[in-house]
Amino acid sequence: MLQGMRQYLKWTGLLPIVVVLSTGVFMQASQADDPVWVKYNNAGMDALQKANYDDAQLFLLASLAQAEKDGADSVQVAGVVSNLALLYKTQGRYAEAEQLYKHSLEVWEKALGPNDPQVAKGVNNLAGLYDAQGKCLEAEPLYKRSLTAWEKELGPDDPNVALSLNNLAELYRKQGHYAEAEPLYRRSLAIWEKALGPDDLKVALSLNNQGLLYHAKGRYAEAEPLYKRSLAIREKALGPVHPDVAATLNNLAELYRKTGNYAEAESLYKASLAIWEKAFGPKHPKVAISLNNLALLYYAQGKYPEAETGYKTALAILEKASGPDHPDVAQCLNNLAKLYATQGNFKEAEPLYVRSLATYEKALGPNYPKLAECLTNYADLLRKTNRVAEAEKLEARAKAIMDKPR
Repeated sequence: MLQGMRQYLKWTGLLPIVVVLSTGVFMQASQADDPVWVKYNNAGMDALQKANYDDAQLFLLASLAQAEKDGADSVQVAGVVSNLALLYKTQGRYAEAEQLYKHSLEVWEKALGPNDPQVAKGVNNLAGLYDAQGKCLEAEPLYKRSLTAWEKELGPDDPNVALSLNNLAELYRKQGHYAEAEPLYRRSLAIWEKALGPDDLKVALSLNNQGLLYHAKGRYAEAEPLYKRSLAIREKALGPVHPDVAATLNNLAELYRKTGNYAEAESLYKASLAIWEKAFGPKHPKVAISLNNLALLYYAQGKYPEAETGYKTALAILEKASGPDHPDVAQCLNNLAKLYATQGNFKEAEPLYVRSLATYEKALGPNYPKLAECLTNYADLLRKTNRVAEAEKLEARAKAIMDKPR
């Protein structure tokens, strides 16, 4: 089995290499009598949490190289492969991550059976990868499968159950299914606070995500304190320049933009952008999201050249990193189209709206709230170009979407 894993990594171009590392770097993260491969793995995950991605890859590849020498079994080696997949997912290297997640899951299912908690973890990880790429239809059944398995094997109050609840809630939020998402968020937060304490990073994650839900529903006064509490936990635990800190800074900036506090929003957007660029490099999807959001601020302020540059840069990054059918691409297309339409450049705007609509429907289905926004924007263009009948059809579709219970 180990040899098969090794052949698989060679086939994917990820054959582990032996690297010389100082033992003092990782001894604090491991027990003194742990096998060397375990120490390397722990050091890799510690580096990943600290956003030291080059170090994380070196440690994890070293762990794989050492595992066979130390007598690790296939289940343990698959765990390291899964950790390497998490690193690649974090870096936006989705194709590589998918190969590794699938291989780990295959090993675990064969060795442990389909209902083992470790298998549920693998299923959840693969679902999260699809979720990150906007592949909601592929992600949902996997999230549900992992939730069912964890509840059955570990009980309803286990932290792993909370993770699955949070992930499923996030998927529903992104799809605009707010009524389904909210109770899952609340249950997830209650489990984590009870099991891990109020200052755990999992609690910060839940607070941030519940803030996103209230934000999406326009309940800004409820979202803001959740973001701020999440930010405080993350800054204390991770330091001020960690990518997770940047995520909450970005979300808080979005809230301030929508409530008209532009100066505060710009400051937070730029802070999050600087963190993400340093952590991931200038071509990562998170950098693109930050550029898109900053462009939205410039649009609101009437700074159209700055907004256009931001949208175009973000779009180019997203199309290359996430693929042309990702929902974030659709959002960026919609934003750029609206900018052109605002300036009366309808010829440039219309094909962008058409592509945005098609991308949203393909990725998220016909009832996604952002689809309604794009329909409304396109209808406005049609009215301004004297195509009232076409505009009315799109407006009726948008209304039907927004009238659905959330």
